Amino acid sequence: MPKRTLRQKVRQRLEMVTADELRRRSALVCGLLCQQPEYQQANVLMLFLSTPQEIDTSQLAIQAWADLKRVLAPRVTWDQRRMLPIEIQSLATDVEVGYMGIREPVEGPPVPTADIDLVVVPGLAFDEHGNRLGRGRGFYDRFLAHPEFRGVPCAVALEEQVFPTIPTDPTDARMNMLVTDVKVRRFGR
Repeated sequence: MPKRTLRQKVRQRLEMVTADELRRRSALVCGLLCQQPEYQQANVLMLFLSTPQEIDTSQLAIQAWADLKRVLAPRVTWDQRRMLPIEIQSLATDVEVGYMGIREPVEGPPVPTADIDLVVVPGLAFDEHGNRLGRGRGFYDRFLAHPEFRGVPCAVALEEQVFPTIPTDPTDARMNMLVTDVKVRRFGR
């Protein structure tokens, strides 16, 4: 199945999930992730600031602050087609809605990629081999391929976003972990 077709199929599946159900299942995903050693050992984590159709990562940010971890979020530089990891300390004051309705940090100096222990990655579809299908712009693929990044890439999703296999390209970044509302999968890298 071509990537474009799969993206449409997943979007249709996600449209069936109500906002209340997504909120409830997001709490399951975040709770399960926080129980994992990869999260517990991380001092610095970068997470995406979710859209209304994605796993809600706000609970994860709040828990990470309670656990005295540094929380980063990506700020996109569209002209350079890259993401800069910026520390946030509040979802109320340190975040704004930017280009294309994406929430991102207001400002701040980029944190060195080498300092990041765990990156919580969004996506539309995932498979049983750690492959990820994003929205097609390659921002996370480029970020995770950075030579200084030595942390753990961990995707979060609903179980219906997981397929036996998905189409991939050589530039697609593989995940070390996938946490859904049902279970945790780990993949060799």
